[in-house]
Amino acid sequence: MGLPVKFRSNLARIAAPLLLCPLAATADVSPAADKTAQYAVDHYEAAMTDTLAELVQFKTVASKDLPLEKNPEFTGFKQALHDKADELGLEFQDHGYVVIVALGDSKEKMGIVTHGDVQPANPAKWKKSPFELDRDSEPGKLIARGSEDDKSPIATALYAMKAIKDRGVPMKRRIELIVYLAEESDWGPLKAFLKDYEMPAYNITIDADYPVVTAEKGWSEVRATFAEAPVANQAAPYLSDFHGGYFRSQVPDEAHATLVNPTPELVKAIRARAATHPKVTYDFSEADGKLEITAHGVATHSSEPQNGINAIAYLADALSVHQWPANAAGATVRYINDLVGTGILAEQYGDIAYSDDFMGPMTAALTMVKAGDKGLTTHLNLRRPTGKSAIRLDKQIRTAIGDWQKKSGIELADVGVDLGDPYRVENAQHVEPLLDVFRHFTGIKDAGPVAIGGSTNAKLLPNAVSFGPSMPDKAYTGHSEHEFITADQLRLNLKMYTAAMIEIGNL
Repeated sequence: MGLPVKFRSNLARIAAPLLLCPLAATADVSPAADKTAQYAVDHYEAAMTDTLAELVQFKTVASKDLPLEKNPEFTGFKQALHDKADELGLEFQDHGYVVIVALGDSKEKMGIVTHGDVQPANPAKWKKSPFELDRDSEPGKLIARGSEDDKSPIATALYAMKAIKDRGVPMKRRIELIVYLAEESDWGPLKAFLKDYEMPAYNITIDADYPVVTAEKGWSEVRATFAEAPVANQAAPYLSDFHGGYFRSQVPDEAHATLVNPTPELVKAIRARAATHPKVTYDFSEADGKLEITAHGVATHSSEPQNGINAIAYLADALSVHQWPANAAGATVRYINDLVGTGILAEQYGDIAYSDDFMGPMTAALTMVKAGDKGLTTHLNLRRPTGKSAIRLDKQIRTAIGDWQKKSGIELADVGVDLGDPYRVENAQHVEPLLDVFRHFTGIKDAGPVAIGGSTNAKLLPNAVSFGPSMPDKAYTGHSEHEFITADQLRLNLKMYTAAMIEIGNL
């Protein structure tokens, strides 16, 4: 969920060692915030980690066949939060898709927004189950689906609130931890909940980056579908299959193709092209007149395509040595190579590429190629900044596709374009106090607001900004097949979230 090409600020180049050693204060926070933050770590670091271990056990992945209220993973997760709130002396409210854990009874509120659902995970790609907190495989790392996105922030916030309660810190505002349970799949229930919810004056999402995120790119997608079509010359080489990816917000680490009637010369050319990409692993298996090819890249969150290696894009590139017949698989490969390529800035896609001075460039990441009712569909995830209207971008996308169809002679069965709006906050009063907290606990004096490629629920609340849990210039591991948070980062987050709640809760 970070800013591409810029891609985030350069702060983490000096921030990484700060996780390991304390620094003198470099910005002002109140003594109550400073002392309570240290109290939280001294008394609750181990309990926080154990709570994270409990929360990641629930496979809170959306299911089309099982509604949330009947899904034992979600009902179990909510019960675990309820039990933990009771144990910590905090208020708990269940609103279906939204649960609230609260501290204080003031009419004035601050909102801390996070989510308890997660993306799917492929167990074959993890050393242990992705739904078990792995504390041992890689010392210093806490590995599990949801460990960074977004169950560690939940655990951290719970113990920040507990520390504030223990210390009896005077608070002008009630703290409401808002945990949404469908952030990864459907924002509709949250929008419905917020219509009748009394909005806090200050809202902070804990589902992104530090120092403070004041701008988010708009989540967008281009879907290009090619219908199945017969191959005229069944004796010549053609692609009978091309697919890859698992879900629409992940740069995929695996893609597959089946080549029928391979010739030695063609196989040699494909292997030679594949060899020009040393960071990608290609598996070749030839039998019964077919060549099976699997490309292995590196999965990452699609908002940070620079941190991954897109298996779909590079498999298509390896196949670019031949003009494939335009059945669904062949047309898809030609479309990818002609309009998308292996870059991440959409520079081949007609005139759609652009950039914003603060938010950076629009990025483009192939996330899935999947067969459906209409044919084979390619999903291209765009993260669009301010600087170009949706009307203009939509027109440029459709023009590029139209020009490509005329040039290639290949017709698409369907085109879908969804363009989400970028989000920017100007002059929010809680930005500077949050920056002071970050500066104080990291020693990074010049920390300032940043933009990200990710899309959080901050868009739905007034004047909402994001505050962690990921350090700037660190690859965001959420949505990857190696999701983790370090123990050092978790400890630092507990300090900063505790202090932030006190500082913003007393504005």
